[in-house]
Parts: sequence; structure tokens; C-alpha cells
Amino acid sequence: MRGVVVVLAGAGLLVAACGQPASQPAAPPPTSAPSSSSVPPSPPGLAGLKPCELLTATDRSTAGLTSLGTEKTIGADRACDWTEPGTFGVTVTLAENAPLNSLEIDKGTGKRVTVGAHKGFRVSDRRAGDGTCAVLLGVGQEASVQVDVTNTGFEDTPLACERADTVARLIEPKLP
Repeated sequence: MRGVVVVLAGAGLLVAACGQPASQPAAPPPTSAPSSSSVPPSPPGLAGLKPCELLTATDRSTAGLTSLGTEKTIGADRACDWTEPGTFGVTVTLAENAPLNSLEIDKGTGKRVTVGAHKGFRVSDRRAGDGTCAVLLGVGQEASVQVDVTNTGFEDTPLACERADTVARLIEPKLP
């Protein structure tokens, strides 16, 4: 990016110099570029995301959801609920101040996973067979995203995990 700035600045100086009469000296080149131009801007965190916009109409169809999500707040975190009546529900929570390593995961229920470029955990208690599963993804050093699935009737935990994995794969490319 710095090369582009230098080239554009140089081109601007050439244009200014060409348009001046020969008797006037050309403007001197800038002595230094601001230091901020050499540092790329940091990517936006979760604050720039809206949880209900993480699943497009096509994504919802892929995940087996036919309705729009409903925004909600869980503690201090922004979330979105999608409900497929009589089948299952999904909640995606953006936890801006909850790094992955700070989340408490019961021993024996969490399995390390990688979804795209994000490391995380899949959490379910298959022995309980309660039809729930979560995929937790770390986002940078300070945040995490949680995908929770609950099947209607609280049964078929493997199916809940399939659904959580699907939603996590769909939203992961949109995460910073």
C-alpha cells in the first residue's frame, strides 16, 4: 500500500511540475510520509458485525432454517436466534470480551476443532443425549463466537452437532 501512496504522490508532483512555467521552481517533494500510512489499519473486530446478518438466505437454507433471526442480548453479548418450529433452534453469540481460553469447558465434553482459519471447541455431552451442541470459535486474543444448537425434544445430540458444525462453517468466513 505504501508503494501506491508514493507512486500517486510522485504522479501528483509530476503533474504539478509540468503545469508550472519554467521560471518558477517546482514544489519540493514531501520530506516524509506520516508514520500512520506505513501501518495497515487493524481489522475490525466483532463490533462491526451484526449477528443476525451472519446467515444469508442461502446460508439459512443450507442450515435447514426457513425464518429470519431475532436479535437479542445474552448478558453483555449481542446474539441472534433462529428457530425452526418443531425441529431445532440456533443461537449465534458474539462475545467481544470473552477470549476462547477464558471459557469454561467441562472436561470430557469439549473437543478441539478448527473451522476455516479459526480454532475452537465443539462442546456436547453425548452420554446425556440432550440434543444440544455448541461450537465455540476464537476470534483474535480477546473475543469468541458461540454457535448453540438445541433440537426440539432435547434428543439426538449427534444431529445437533452436525447442525452446529454447519452453521459454524457458514459464518466462519465472515469473522475477523
